[in-house]
Amino acid sequence: MRDIRDAQMVGRTSDGRLVQRPLSGHLTVYINFDMVMSVGHRVTGCAIAVGTIVMVWFLVAAASGEAAYANVSWFLRTPIGYLALFGWTAALWYHYCVGIRHLIWDSGRMYDMPTVDRSRFVILGATAVLTLLTWLIALS
Repeated sequence: MRDIRDAQMVGRTSDGRLVQRPLSGHLTVYINFDMVMSVGHRVTGCAIAVGTIVMVWFLVAAASGEAAYANVSWFLRTPIGYLALFGWTAALWYHYCVGIRHLIWDSGRMYDMPTVDRSRFVILGATAVLTLLTWLIALS
């Protein structure tokens, strides 16, 4: 053995022969829809934090006077501003829906695979519907 990594890679088969085993599989072996949903939950948490900073900027500008409010209002009414606000709204609803699923899981329910599979699509559908409803109400 050249170093400690070689010792960690030694394993035995059921008949006792020594074999070298990998330390871990390649990442593509493990990627599944639940993993993507989990990463999405974390990413939306970060997006919510950034969106909250923009919201604080808006509130401080509104309290500071007309000139500051006009600057923030101008930015938020640009296509980039609308896209950021739409993304922030979608992130809020997605994070909320996944959080509800985690609360249900914490109670020990909905762990069977058919229910988990359905809940993925319920979360994505609810996120889309709630985001669109929020914007339809806000723009009307």
